[in-house]
Formats: sequence, C-alpha cells, structure tokens
Amino acid sequence: MHLLEVATPATGVFSLSWLVIAIPGLAAALLLALGKLSDAWGHILAALAPIASFVIALLMFVQLLGQNADQRSIQQTLYEWIQVGNWHITAGLQVDQLSIVFMLLITSVGSLIHIYSIGYMAHDPNRRRFFAYLNLFVAAMLLLVMADNYFALFVGWEGVGLASYLLIGFWQERPTAATAAKKAFIVNRVGDMGMSIAMGFMLYMFGSLQFSDVNAGAPQMSSAQATILGLLLLLGACAKSAQVPLQSWLLDAMEGPTPVSALIHAATMVTAGVYLVVRSHAIFAQTEIAALIVAIVGTVTLLFGAWIGCAKDDIKKVLAGSTMSQIGYMMLAAGIGPAGYAFAIFHLVTHGWFKANMFLGAGSVMHGMNDDVDMRHYGALRKFMPITFVTFGIGYLAIIGFPFLSGYYSKDHIIEAAWEHNKIMGALALIGAGVTAFYMTRLMIMTYFGAKRHQQGVHPHESPLIMTIPLILLAIGSAVAGVALNGWIGNWLAPAVGVQTPVHTTGLLYINLLGVITLAAVAVGVVIAILIFGRGKEIPVEQPVSRSPFTLAGRNDLYGDAFNEAVFMRPGIGLVAGVTKTDTGGVDGTVMGVSGIIAGLSARLRRWQSGFVRSYALTMIAGAFVIGCVLVLGRLG
Repeated sequence: MHLLEVATPATGVFSLSWLVIAIPGLAAALLLALGKLSDAWGHILAALAPIASFVIALLMFVQLLGQNADQRSIQQTLYEWIQVGNWHITAGLQVDQLSIVFMLLITSVGSLIHIYSIGYMAHDPNRRRFFAYLNLFVAAMLLLVMADNYFALFVGWEGVGLASYLLIGFWQERPTAATAAKKAFIVNRVGDMGMSIAMGFMLYMFGSLQFSDVNAGAPQMSSAQATILGLLLLLGACAKSAQVPLQSWLLDAMEGPTPVSALIHAATMVTAGVYLVVRSHAIFAQTEIAALIVAIVGTVTLLFGAWIGCAKDDIKKVLAGSTMSQIGYMMLAAGIGPAGYAFAIFHLVTHGWFKANMFLGAGSVMHGMNDDVDMRHYGALRKFMPITFVTFGIGYLAIIGFPFLSGYYSKDHIIEAAWEHNKIMGALALIGAGVTAFYMTRLMIMTYFGAKRHQQGVHPHESPLIMTIPLILLAIGSAVAGVALNGWIGNWLAPAVGVQTPVHTTGLLYINLLGVITLAAVAVGVVIAILIFGRGKEIPVEQPVSRSPFTLAGRNDLYGDAFNEAVFMRPGIGLVAGVTKTDTGGVDGTVMGVSGIIAGLSARLRRWQSGFVRSYALTMIAGAFVIGCVLVLGRLG
C-alpha cells in the first residue's frame, strides 16, 4: 500500500506550533535586550524555554498518534512572505512524522543540556549571554526542521550557523576559540553556497520552494537535473554535518564550552544535513548517482571519524571524531534510499541521547579535573566520579552496539541495510563498528580505569546534582531509546519520507549471521583496546612520539587543514593577488593612463589661454597672415 502524505490545516494544539520556535527565540531576545538586568534569573528563564517547547511538541505528538497514518502532516501558514511575479514564498510550518521526531529530540535533549549548563557555567561572568545564545541555537534548529519550504528552512539553517559561531567563540578572549568560530563559519558558507544555488534551481524548475510542490514536481526532472540538484543539497549537508570534505571545522569547535559541544553534536547543527537529505527524498529518488555519492560520502566519513578518534588524547576531540563517524553512518543509510531513511533517523535519535550523555559526561570529568581535557592525565576516575562513570559507561555501551542498548538496534540495522545494498559499503561499515569499539574502549580505560595520572593540584570530585541529574536522564534514554523505537519508527516515518512499503525493524532480540559478525567485530575492537591499554599497561603522561603514518595522520585530523590550505587557501590568495594586480595594473592603469593623457593635453592647451589681450591680438594677426598666405598661394596655383 502506498502511503501518501496529505496536508491538513492546523487546528487545536497544532495552531500553537509557532510557539515551539517563538518561546526560546523570544527568551533569547529578552536576555540580550535586558543585558545585565537579567543576570540573576536569565539562566532560569533560558532553561524553562525549551521545556515549554517540549511540552507543546509532546502534546502535538500525542495528537498525531490518534490520527490516521496518511493525515499526520499538519501545515500552518503564518503569512505570505515574498511575492515576486509568479513566485510565492510563505512563512509556514509543517508538523509531520519527520519533523515531530526532530522537535522532540531537540527540545528534550536541549532542555537537559540547558539544565546541566546552569551548574557548568555557574561561575562564568557572561552566563546570561551564553544562555541567550543557547536559546537562539534551539530556536533556529526548530525553525529548520519545522519549516514547510526550503526558504524558511534556510533561515533556520543560517540561524544555526550564526548561533554556532557565537557559541564556539564564546570565550573569544582565547585566540584558539576565536579562530575555531571563524573556521566553522567560513566552512559552512561553502555549504550555504550549495544551498543557495539549489534553491534558485528549484525556483527555475518548479516555480516554488514548498516541499509539497518540489516533491510533486521531482518525478518530471531529468536524471541530470536531479543529479545536479541532489549534489548541491549534498554540499550543504556536508558542511552542516561535518562530512568529508567539509569536516575540518568540527574538531576545532571543541573550543566552545562543553554544553555547546553536546548541543551541536546531539540535537542541532550536525543533524541538519541528515535531515536535509531525508526531507529531500523525492529529489534523490530521481538520481542514482547523487544517492550513491551520498552513501560514499557517509562511508568515507564514518571511517575517517573513527580513524581520528583512535589517535586523539583530548577527550572531547575523541567524541568529536566519533560524531563524524556516527553521522557518516546516518548519511550512508540516507544514501541507500527508501530502505535506509528510517534507519538514518533512528540512529540520529539514539545518537542524540548517548552522544549528549557522553559529551556532558566529559564536561563533568573536566569539571572535576580543573578543565583538563587530556585523557593521559586521568585514570581511576570511576572511584571519584561514580555517577559520571556509570552514566558515561551506559553511553559507551550504547555507541559500540552492546545488546539491548540503543546502538545495538539503530547502528546494526544500518550495517545490515548497507550490506544488502552494496557489499563493499557493508563491509566498511562493519569495520567501522569494530574501530568504534576500539577507540571508545580506549577512552573508557584511559579515563576511568588504571592508575591515577592526575596533575599536581588536581583533586577529582563528582559534579553537583544540577549536572548529574541530566546525566542520569540521558543515560536512561541511551539505554531504552533503541528498544522503544525499534519496530515502530519505520511505520511511523513511511508517509513523510515517501516510502511505499514501510521498513520493518526487528523485535527485542534479532539473531542472524551478519548480526553475529557485527558483535564479533565489536568484541575484537574491545579486546584489542584492553590488550593495549588495560590492566598492567603503563600509559605515559605525555603523548609519545609516533612514527606511524596512520597515527600521525589521525593526530593531524587526516591533514584536512593542510589539504584546504594547499588546494583552496594558497591558490585563493594567489587568485586574489592576481585579480588585485589586474585591477590596479590593468583596469586602474588604463583609467589613470587615459586621465593622464587628457591632463597633459589640457596643460599644453591651457598655455594658449593666458588672459593677456596682446597675446590674443598677436594670435589674430598670425592667423590672418596664415589665411592670407593660403589665399595668395591658391590664386597663384
């Protein structure tokens, strides 16, 4: 049976959908406008804002559950935004099966991150401004996923980019933070160029940017047109979701406060690219080439991220490499097409819970270790931070795919779908699972086990309840999200992603050959990490010098910065210098040369205008004499 998505006007609780965006947006504006007047209570208002949005989103989700599967797309047109000729762009929102999943993830995880931040940023003099930016981030991401057209989506897209710039560079007095913020902003402008051109192409092809109009017109595109449009959208997705080749900003983004890292990696920013590809399913359905490239980009990125995670000693950068890798799994699933859309979103949701859990857990570790991020200075922290250890451990088991935890269902389904789609991609995804188990086990051992390697003056301690309670709730989500969504999410998302036959996931326990092989690969990764870093193994406090080209490449982020400098920055500087030289030497030289000639001629001609009567009389006599001579000679001739 073909499940069609029928748009229904917003009534009842759905008429309040705009409040989901407006509440955190207005809270951000209020905190920025009031300035220091709101320092005492601004963080409370900021934490309540996403909670209120979550309550409204939850009410809408319950309402959607009670409606027929083909009537769960609710549209609310706020006003007509732009009218140019035959082009009409509205400011409108769409609540459907896909957007409501993102709304619940963003507001629930975002709320816990806000609460955690109250404790984490307690002593920061600019805490109120931090919370304003955090609210802005949530509001922009909600607009991105709730928009009913690409133009409104793009406004949220740019809002997320602005908020990430402000938050990554929040401690702007640090040169590294300021540089990281600029880097994220510039790299994302490359993706924005792809998005901008794609929207122009849509207006040319369909005369509209509405999702419904684009989806209806997509089958009439030629394969070449669909490929071009798909690749432009992929360019935007690669920048936002830190996929190869636009991944270089993500690890530097760790310069921001840790709650920012959790929000970027779990509920906002990097999930935007996956959302864009899945939301644009009708376009990718018309082009096997673009869909294949999406899958290839995802496969390469999942391996690159895992590689980087193996080589880093900075706990946040290990988790950042992990995010690259896990988003790569989602992009791989999205590139597979209808068979993978539900799995991509499934893993996105479970990843949101366990990655927020682990990033905030890393922040808790830093809080107890005087902000030290080097895992070589940790060791034995399970004794000093039992709550952080247990909650982080659940996130660890979830990400490596331990049975019955969330990653066991969501990531393993992607590996199986990739194997059925393309054996090479499936094999590489399987290898990625083993490598993930290795570097995450390495992180656990270096941080929580072994001998103490604490720096002088550091006294590890557990974080306060305002920070550990969100960790506990996120750990619960990391444990149960997979079981709760497995077997359900495929049917739920089918109408929103254009799937005719819903993907049916498995029950509580599924056993097949590939599943057993995946668990074996995970076990091998865990065992290798234990053999190298486990009991009795001395871990140097300083990073040892390595001659391995693989380790060196991982430590240098696979030379992404060097590549960008050699291929884009240096040639770009040369191009600008050449254009400047052409402008100054060619264009300006020509203009100045012409003006110089005119000025020289005018200077010489000006000598004939002396202002003396005797000079003018002499000129008249000379002229009369010349004319007389000409006349005489003419008559003689």
